[in-house]
Amino acid sequence: MKATNSGLKGKSILIVDDEPDILDTVEDVLDMCLVYKAPDYNSAMQLLLGFTYDIVILDIMGVNGFELLKIAVRRGFPTVMLTAHALTADALKKSIKLGAVSFLPKDKIYELPYFLEEVVLGKGRPIWNKLFDRLGSYFDDRFGYDWKEKDKFFKEFEAAMKEEKAD
Repeated sequence: MKATNSGLKGKSILIVDDEPDILDTVEDVLDMCLVYKAPDYNSAMQLLLGFTYDIVILDIMGVNGFELLKIAVRRGFPTVMLTAHALTADALKKSIKLGAVSFLPKDKIYELPYFLEEVVLGKGRPIWNKLFDRLGSYFDDRFGYDWKEKDKFFKEFEAAMKEEKAD
């Protein structure tokens, strides 16, 4: 199913990033949404605890993204990690374990509407199959062709995704 962004119209999105240009770019890319921006951990905490969002997008570095992820997940917000400097297999694994629904490299920021619509269509459930179908070769190039085989977690996770896809 191809995303059309219509499912995003009017959705409330919180983006947390310490880079103002990323905040502005996400706001532009998601012009069909109501975008709220937080440039730091403290602002993000106030917004996460004080309001409700359809989706939360978190940077990892500079804003203590993993701590914010724990809070967003506890509040029931589907959360997507968007990162450049923490683009590692370990950060991906930690994001999965802490309950993120997707993990997107910042250099793929213009694909954000596609992935967010998939989150909306999936009613906030994780979209790892869709992410790896679309960006699997990107991660292979970035982490090494055998990155999943090197880590028991990813081998088991991949098997679970294949089983889920078959259902």
